[in-house]
Amino acid sequence: MQGELPSRDTDIEDVFRAEHGRAVAVLVRVFGDIDVAEEAVQEAFATAVERWPRDGIPPSPAGWIITTARRKAIDRLRREASRADRHAEAMLLQAAREPTEVGAVDDDRLRLIFTCCHPSLAMPAQVALTLRLLGGLSTAEIARAFLVEEATMAQRLVRAKGKIRDAHIPYRVPREADLPERLTAVLAVVYLIFNQGYQARSEVAEEAIRLGRVLAELMPDEPEVLGLVALMVLVHSRRAARGEALTPLAEQDRARWDAELIAEGQALVRCCLRRGQPGPYQLQAAINAVHSEGVTDWAQVVALYDQLLAFSPTPVVRLHRAVAVAEVDGPERALALLDELDLDPYHLFHAVRADLLRRLGRDAEALAAYEQAMERAGERERAFLATRASSLRGSS
Repeated sequence: MQGELPSRDTDIEDVFRAEHGRAVAVLVRVFGDIDVAEEAVQEAFATAVERWPRDGIPPSPAGWIITTARRKAIDRLRREASRADRHAEAMLLQAAREPTEVGAVDDDRLRLIFTCCHPSLAMPAQVALTLRLLGGLSTAEIARAFLVEEATMAQRLVRAKGKIRDAHIPYRVPREADLPERLTAVLAVVYLIFNQGYQARSEVAEEAIRLGRVLAELMPDEPEVLGLVALMVLVHSRRAARGEALTPLAEQDRARWDAELIAEGQALVRCCLRRGQPGPYQLQAAINAVHSEGVTDWAQVVALYDQLLAFSPTPVVRLHRAVAVAEVDGPERALALLDELDLDPYHLFHAVRADLLRRLGRDAEALAAYEQAMERAGERERAFLATRASSLRGSS
């Protein structure tokens, strides 16, 4: 029995976003081939676009898509096998051994995530595959998000899938002994997707959050997974107030922050704290949870950055710690900390330095630092920095 008729075009799009990765994961298990799985799922959704407006969305959209895709893949492979295609014959044999039911969908998605993020693939390929197979983003959408030509991204995807096939990269969750190292790569990919979307396209950031929530659902006992989700939702909760101008935290209208996302992030941070197994994503989430309170406790932020440095003793973490130190011990102390860092190519280093110099009344040096920041920044950041520098010239 069919369900209600789709009320709008986005009904099917919503199902696509929610179920694409799930369906591809199941078909990869059944046929052992990413291309076959992806094409079959695409054909199944194309059929849904034709039938569902007429017949209504089925009670189990995921089951309908998976079943339809499986049939389409088998039909295609039978045609190819009739031409003595041994690869097609092998996939048909494998499909015959797999159950016809949807099966352990969660395990399938988890296996696919780890396959996309296999260490033998370069990070850009890991990101692209994750967005394509699990997120369901088109090649054009991924290319736009990462500011490359569509043809370039298409080649990247083809090469990545070819490497998985030719190197016989296993479709499985790593062994327990290998899991921590491999999970680190998976979380890094999801966070990279989030940061790219946060800087450029909101829907890509939201897709990263959805992937993080899927991971948290599949791996509820991994505190760093929860920490990453908490970090992303807390940062994303401020997007409307941050705006196109990249408004700093202290100048944002907190009334525009998303209270629902803040509540979700704070609850996840509390859950992480109860586990007592701190990690870099959990500590970054805790820092953002402090910011999400009515008034930021900067001393607590500095203390959390001190803990974070034990995990990630990087110049960028030290830069962000210096920003917090400025609120506790003053800009002169923070400026001394910045002078110890080697971050000349990083526009934010010069932007922070400019702000500290401005607060110290060293306007000429501040203007020079803003110029250095603008030379290294992207278009959106450059416009904001130019406004900052202009206001400083005006006050002078």
